Amino acid sequence: MDKLKKVLSGQDTEDRSGLSEVVEASSLSWGTRIKGFIACFAIGILCSLLGTLLLWVPRKGLHLFAVFYTFGNIASIGSTIFLMGPVKQLKGMFEPTRLIATIMVLLCFALTLCSAFWWHNKGLALIFCILQSLALTWYSLSFIPFARDAVKKCFAVCLA
Repeated sequence: MDKLKKVLSGQDTEDRSGLSEVVEASSLSWGTRIKGFIACFAIGILCSLLGTLLLWVPRKGLHLFAVFYTFGNIASIGSTIFLMGPVKQLKGMFEPTRLIATIMVLLCFALTLCSAFWWHNKGLALIFCILQSLALTWYSLSFIPFARDAVKKCFAVCLA
């Protein structure tokens, strides 16, 4: 009815596609976005901690660790979709300033799971999980202005 009123009053002159209507209809309020972010981030942290605890389970521990730890990190990154929206999130992930960090994070996700399921190498899975954490940290720092420069300078001072 509202759309009919807009068309009849001349306010709705543009021809809107079905996608824009879906996006408009599915937009969340700010409070719902915050709740979704907190819930998804908490699930990510919980899965990562659960994965760490499951590492010590005999026989299947490595597989459970790799799956839960990686899923937890994916959920943590995915939680920002609630704040930014999926399209803006993907565009931001593949901006030139964080392209390498994004590729490293995704590569570490894949290699962690490969080392657990196909190669059955516990040491390699642990190494990739450590690299996954480092890549996620570097990726996260890319959202804070001058944070990566500050970390580089800090390491330069510490190593000099």
